[in-house]
Amino acid sequence: MKGIKVPVHLYATAAMLFWGLSFIWTTSLLVYFQPVTIIFVRLLISSSFLFFLMLVSGRFEKIRKEDFLLLLGSAIFNPFLYFLGENFGVKYTTPTLSSVIIATIPVFSPLVAWFTFKEKISRLNILGIAVSFSGIAVMLASRNLSFSGEGRGVLALFGAVMSSLVFSVFLKKLTRKYSPVTLVAYQNILGAIMFLPVFLIFESDNIIAVHLNIKIVSAFLALSIFASSLAFVFFAKTIKEIGISKANIYSNLIPVFTALFSYFLIAEPFTLTKLCGIILVIGGVYLSERNKPR
Repeated sequence: MKGIKVPVHLYATAAMLFWGLSFIWTTSLLVYFQPVTIIFVRLLISSSFLFFLMLVSGRFEKIRKEDFLLLLGSAIFNPFLYFLGENFGVKYTTPTLSSVIIATIPVFSPLVAWFTFKEKISRLNILGIAVSFSGIAVMLASRNLSFSGEGRGVLALFGAVMSSLVFSVFLKKLTRKYSPVTLVAYQNILGAIMFLPVFLIFESDNIIAVHLNIKIVSAFLALSIFASSLAFVFFAKTIKEIGISKANIYSNLIPVFTALFSYFLIAEPFTLTKLCGIILVIGGVYLSERNKPR
């Protein structure tokens, strides 16, 4: 009996939902821990979960020797460099501003896809990107943001954007040979190994001093299972099916989900301007996917 075929757009939307929520979960943990501690713990839990999943399902794969350097390169850019940029960005800015900057990934991804894989981008794709990005700009304008004192956070977030773009190239090549679950499991365990010395040297004392509670445990589990495991598996499936540029367009949905759940979970104001921005973002994603091969 064949499994139920899930539309690739549902995979992409679910990934963006989890990543949108991740900014709120990370913000709640930054009250107790430093950024590297949060990254190290979430990667450790995530990789353990995914390897367990592969073992119990009988789908464990080994990485071939000739692909190890490619896998290592992907892990350096994501999760290592990407999470450094994202977590320090959230620490020094806000969840909404962080998600807005991360959502600029689709603006640059068509160029990366064209240079590396010669992926063609139609005028309708470009229009979709422009409309969607204008929605992000509207959402950004709805906040009275001051960049004084937030410069390093913004710089860190744009570093995360660049890391994500390079990671997409590695991921595109690896998805031709391995399943998304396999790739994310190995990338996360390699990322945890990279963060381990930084954690031990600079932040290990902090984690000992914190008393665990249900809020901390639930936030770590949500980040690890949904944002660091399922979201990356879903995104890898999306890239495999529709390519880098179209997959990254869905990143525009991240600030939409962040704004919505920030309103419900942390009482962040939800204005008419934000609503207009959300409509533009979703409209841009729809336009970008209207282009189908004849």
